[in-house]
Amino acid sequence: MSPLKKLLIAIVFAFSSAAAIAPVASAQGTVVIAFDDARILIESKAGKDLQTKLTNIETQMNNELNPTRTSLQNDAKTLDTKLNGKTREQVAADTTLVNELKAYQTKANDFANKNARYAQEYSLTERAALIEFNKAVEPVLLEVIREKNAQLVVKKSDVVFSADTIDVTSSMIAKLDAKSPTLNVVRQRIPEKPAQ
Repeated sequence: MSPLKKLLIAIVFAFSSAAAIAPVASAQGTVVIAFDDARILIESKAGKDLQTKLTNIETQMNNELNPTRTSLQNDAKTLDTKLNGKTREQVAADTTLVNELKAYQTKANDFANKNARYAQEYSLTERAALIEFNKAVEPVLLEVIREKNAQLVVKKSDVVFSADTIDVTSSMIAKLDAKSPTLNVVRQRIPEKPAQ
């Protein structure tokens, strides 16, 4: 490499280093706070309440689906026994068996649709619960910002490193526990589509 290219590269590095250092220098005196949103969700009373209620809703949904699931499993065993050893032609000739297979397929399709609807409902319920949780956290965060006179707030998950001295997570959990130990978590429902 020529001496001129080396000099140009050195100048570029010098300017880029100065540009990188300048924001840090201008940020001195700025009050920065950091919080761990995942820890707040896991450790706060509201977060634990949210998880408990979501688990209960999921259990309720599974309990609603289980009778049909069990019935389909039993029907499948019965049909397997009836189909055992029969050729396609024999099955096609047995109108009672064909009707039972059609009824089973209809029931299985209905169950699959209901299962998919419940999965969507649970996803919507989870999303709505997290929105409620964030609504409860927001005033707590604003209170901590005012108390610390913070000019910059960062989530710990968004930075490479943050010193423990700027971490306000424990304070936020304590304030959230005092203000909102429980949340309103309501199962979201999707209307059933009419049969076609």
